[in-house]
Amino acid sequence: MQNTVTPTHCPYCALQCGMNLTPAPDGTVEVSERADFPVNRGALCGKGRTAPAVLSSSVRLTSPLVRSEGGSLVPASWEEALGRIAGRLGRTRAEFGADAVGVFGGGGLTNEKAYSLGKFARVVLGTSQIDYNGRFCMSSAAAAGGRAFGLDRGLPFPLEDIPKTGCVILVGSNPAETMPPSLRYFTELKENGGTLIVVDPRRTRTAEQADLHLAPRPGTDLALALGLLHLIVAEGRTDEAYIQERTTGWEETRAAAMAHWPEYVERITGVSVPQLREAVRLFCEPEAAMVLTARGPEQQSKGTDTVGAWINLCLATGRAGRPLSGYGCLTGQGNGQGGREHGQKADQLPGYRKLTDPAARAHVAAVWGVDPDSLPGPGRSAYELLDALGTDIRALLLMGSNPVVSAPRAAHIEERIRSLDFLAVCDVVLSETAALADVVLPVTQWAEETGTTTNLEGRVLLRRRAITPPAGVRSDLEVMHELAARLGGEGGGLEKGFPVDPEEVFEELRRASAGGPADYSGITYRRLAEENGVFWPCPAPAAGPGPLHAAGPEAGALDTVSDGPERAGEPRTGTGVHPGTPRLFLDRFATEDGRARFVPVSHRAIAEEPDAEYPVLLTTGRVVAQYQSGAQTRRVDELNAAAPGPFVELHPRLAERLGVADGDPVAVVSRRGRAVAPGRITTAIRPDTVFMPFHWAGEGRANTLTNPALDPISRMPEFKACAVRVEAARP
Repeated sequence: MQNTVTPTHCPYCALQCGMNLTPAPDGTVEVSERADFPVNRGALCGKGRTAPAVLSSSVRLTSPLVRSEGGSLVPASWEEALGRIAGRLGRTRAEFGADAVGVFGGGGLTNEKAYSLGKFARVVLGTSQIDYNGRFCMSSAAAAGGRAFGLDRGLPFPLEDIPKTGCVILVGSNPAETMPPSLRYFTELKENGGTLIVVDPRRTRTAEQADLHLAPRPGTDLALALGLLHLIVAEGRTDEAYIQERTTGWEETRAAAMAHWPEYVERITGVSVPQLREAVRLFCEPEAAMVLTARGPEQQSKGTDTVGAWINLCLATGRAGRPLSGYGCLTGQGNGQGGREHGQKADQLPGYRKLTDPAARAHVAAVWGVDPDSLPGPGRSAYELLDALGTDIRALLLMGSNPVVSAPRAAHIEERIRSLDFLAVCDVVLSETAALADVVLPVTQWAEETGTTTNLEGRVLLRRRAITPPAGVRSDLEVMHELAARLGGEGGGLEKGFPVDPEEVFEELRRASAGGPADYSGITYRRLAEENGVFWPCPAPAAGPGPLHAAGPEAGALDTVSDGPERAGEPRTGTGVHPGTPRLFLDRFATEDGRARFVPVSHRAIAEEPDAEYPVLLTTGRVVAQYQSGAQTRRVDELNAAAPGPFVELHPRLAERLGVADGDPVAVVSRRGRAVAPGRITTAIRPDTVFMPFHWAGEGRANTLTNPALDPISRMPEFKACAVRVEAARP
């Protein structure tokens, strides 16, 4: 093992922080600061610093496992494991049809893997039943952004713009714990004289930094945004010139907002009228301002409309498509953005193309060398796919996800997974879901493979291989190559469409995305290495801008590169190389007429309001030392020492009524199940609300309780609010 420093990126959240990796003589890997990467500028959270711990053979999978006749998972050869998967998937498809085989992906897969998995499902298996866990992350924000702007990208501007604006409203986000290196942007905002408004039912570490903390009842963010828009109209703070020049649909939206007067909104949300007025003042007085949302308003059965209401707030005040202003979504998963852009999502093809668009189907089919009519149509969304397991979906190939812990109504989903005829899982560890599989394949991790990811800014990054994986481990790309060879039928040769070299896959992805909304065709591995990332859309010079690229430099949106110390601000027009698009919409939006669309929305209740039997609201979230389902972070001693297990956060008044002290076991019961964890008594939570983190399996599994009620547009489940009963958990 060579003592070589490799610049790369963290495997966890969507910041995709830069770091350096150096193999040590004892076989471990050391993490060091990488100050040249502009997103984190060297800063790393505990998860990033300890990420190499999961590379250890003592905690990760190093051999394929197959289910023995006795029912246990036992080591097997790759030939036997791949043969079993291909045989069972092939027989299921032949006997019950292609849609009897499902595919479930993950937001941590690289762009190359996500692209290949979508292609594998549609070309090799011929199934429409593919989706991924990113549906649980930011699908509501994606739907709302696409509806309003004609294009969805997590942030339509780089993070570096945040400290330079005048006010940020941060809705349902706790970056101090979910992505700590990003907190510096909000600290710098305040140091520069800007203000921070945090909307969260809990007084989180982030809320403690706010100039104004609004603590609405969970599930009422939509009413809150409508109440603020009502006051903006009533106080004459709208930007009428901007509305006239750059938007459509204002009259209907204004009428809907005026039905939500402040006192009415106060009764719904619990946020006082004086606080509403102060929020309007802080947001409207500066020349520029932003609204950033995260899972709080998005993981609701009305998440698309809720995010849309906050977008309407930006449009009404002229705070979108202008320098240092706009709406953005703080994506959660490491490659949640790229994962859906290139084909894992049930209704999308590479380049963010719609699967129902004949032109999109024709373009991608030509790249893949297949008949457009052979491509299946849209399938089920993530929860609906999981809910159908064991019924008409009889076999499942799962890569990089752990729905036994992460899915809503998790006990039910665990039952559905157990009812499958066959389950194959590709993962780096034996997660709770992998433990139920018939075949488990050990695959390479972030530091053992090269590939690209797309961070929350839309910045495409090159994650470099730093070490050699263990002998018994293969990449997901190799898995798909081998399965395609075995499932190719009499003619064979399908494996040729599934190369194992990630750069070769990326070159095909470039062609498939060309001309689409998420156009990567002008991005190459060499550029990514030289420029520290490139923002999409970035069309190839010969192709010119695609139909939605009027936001690019050709329309005057941006003609400089904003990252990389050697090129910061250096114009690149005239070189024949598209510079990428750090800032979208500055001249026009990505709609047919170039105008943003107001969408009128009205408050409606959550799917499950409290009642006499279930009188309290549950909301869920994360803690700083764990990540997502905890499949990897729960294997790191340092992180477990900081966050050893689940807990129930409850207000002192509720604790007194229950007769429980801090640390006593507390049972939280919903219509879907029961979870038990130690109580944590704090005034940081509303008296009518309890909070549980969702990183753990077993008795304290928060998603045993959560409600799978789906948003009608995004199909996002309502993780953030459901009715529960709280009890002292007596022995």
